[in-house]
Amino acid sequence: MSYCQVQKANIYYEEYGSGTPIVMIHGFSPDHRLMKGCMEPIFQEREAYRRIYLDLPGMGKTKDYETIQNSDEMLEAVIQFIDTLLPDQSFLLAGQSYGGYMMRGIIAKMPQRVMGAAFICPMILPNHSDRTLPEQTNIEVDHEFLATLTEEEREDFKGIHVKLNEYTWKRYRDEVVVGLKVADPAFLEKISEAYGYKFKIGQEVFEKPCVFITGRQDHVTGYKDVYNILDKYPNATFSVLDVAGHNLQIEQAYGLNAHINEWIDRINPSTINK
Repeated sequence: MSYCQVQKANIYYEEYGSGTPIVMIHGFSPDHRLMKGCMEPIFQEREAYRRIYLDLPGMGKTKDYETIQNSDEMLEAVIQFIDTLLPDQSFLLAGQSYGGYMMRGIIAKMPQRVMGAAFICPMILPNHSDRTLPEQTNIEVDHEFLATLTEEEREDFKGIHVKLNEYTWKRYRDEVVVGLKVADPAFLEKISEAYGYKFKIGQEVFEKPCVFITGRQDHVTGYKDVYNILDKYPNATFSVLDVAGHNLQIEQAYGLNAHINEWIDRINPSTINK
């Protein structure tokens, strides 16, 4: 639980374990607890990985970020953070939603240092109107449990999830909502108006092992737009999990775990069956 001073922010982060570094980047508005909640259980079973969870500027406990104006400067802060913590080192990336967009920016800027990348419900297109999205839907509904929530909680929960049950709610509350409550809405509004990078990403082929894990019912970032960039990732698994919305890491935890473990095995074949 530390801070890392970069040019335009003082970035809060937590790290666990030692070995190959893996930088975890959450989505837009939550904080590091989103990635920690879904990734730590996987890495409890694996040794030799240094897990680094950061809070993006304007989110979580990161401070002194007010001069950041857009996603390009957000990316620059993240790259400076990586350079400070991992000078000249290679590392892995894992991220969700906007975190996936940050990851593609990192890959564009320093592909030679990225050993592989895991994208969970990644944001591919910054402009919401450009995205190919499924209809929002609820598939598995525990009405008895929903009745225990307040109307505000119930509407929020139903608006983003496909599985409406106690397990999904508790993890959403403890891993996502906690971050949303401490975010800086005015700052995030400013960034969302300059959401797309000013430079092109995805121009070059990235041949390291990757995985794209998407939700069939994800009406926030969708899954179809990933397909259009797959040619740039020739060693990527692309998976569309059914009964999964934008919080796929909670709704399809078993599927997420299987895909992340398989991805790590491809990066380091020596770990298979150990």
